[in-house]
Amino acid sequence: MNNTLLVTGGAGFIGSNLCSYLIDNTDYEIVCIDSLTYAGSKSSVASLEKNSRFVFKQVDIADAEEIANIFETYQPQYVMHLAAESHVDRSISGAAPFIETNIVGTFSLLQSTLSYWEKLAEADKKEFRFLHVSTDEVYGALGDEGLFTEKTPYSPNSPYSASKAASDHLANAWFHTYGLPVIISNCSNNYGPYQFPEKLIPLMITTALNHGDLPVYGTGLNVRDWLHVQDHCSALWLILTEGRLGEKYNVGGENERTNLEVVNTICDLMGNEELPAPEGGFQSLITFVGDRKGHDFRYAIDATKLTNELGWKPQYNFDTGMEATIKWYLDNKDWWRPLKDKLENSSN
Repeated sequence: MNNTLLVTGGAGFIGSNLCSYLIDNTDYEIVCIDSLTYAGSKSSVASLEKNSRFVFKQVDIADAEEIANIFETYQPQYVMHLAAESHVDRSISGAAPFIETNIVGTFSLLQSTLSYWEKLAEADKKEFRFLHVSTDEVYGALGDEGLFTEKTPYSPNSPYSASKAASDHLANAWFHTYGLPVIISNCSNNYGPYQFPEKLIPLMITTALNHGDLPVYGTGLNVRDWLHVQDHCSALWLILTEGRLGEKYNVGGENERTNLEVVNTICDLMGNEELPAPEGGFQSLITFVGDRKGHDFRYAIDATKLTNELGWKPQYNFDTGMEATIKWYLDNKDWWRPLKDKLENSSN
């Protein structure tokens, strides 16, 4: 077994940030695999490909033969499984890819990993770990009060969250049934660099630059806890290396905001950037649209277990994190413009 770490979904939003974090903060060789569906982009890891410790492979996690070849070739010590279809709106209009990737794909990856792990020497078996990265949406919705803990019963309400809940159960079962050394993490909404431009925050930033309508679902009062992706990456590394096997760890940003507050913050901060603004300011672009089907009212994470056991705390507050995120999108138009153009052309 080598000093190597396998990241699935490594060309996606969280995955590409994680690969960068691992290159910068560890001495591991990073094998990044991604099937490069619409939300994965090689441009997100282009700068890493110059590094001798980084390897990219375009592979589907459900391709058992190719995954077996990767295990055989690179002999990883760790697997961090982030590959997933993740956009709720897309899951509502077409659930099939979510079932294929999040459930069938995770099953196939677990089987491939188990076959690899069972052949390892006993000392290597004890060092190996598989981190399954999931979402707080598996818990369902909260009312005005309360927080999701690791003991909150699962109650997913969208095809996306149902598929992720199923994948969590599979990962847990492979630990309890086969002894595969699995840990599960569940995070709140992430934001930051390299997020696909159909998601709320990059959608609002990139649309506001063109003075387009900023669509807000319903009344805009649905609440999410926002976690900067760099904070998430630091938590994932800590959970992988120091977390207890068979356990779950919630990762939250301690930044609850309504969707409307998020959009207003973006408008305020963009107004401070001395950008060409529409008459009436960026807030004048906000448009309320019909609510999303099955729109969960509120998510909020209790990350006490992660803090108490492993000493993790988020470093970004929402305002500083959002300011840095807006600056990144302003400075990296060459990354997101082709993706946004492709999105808009596909919807026409």
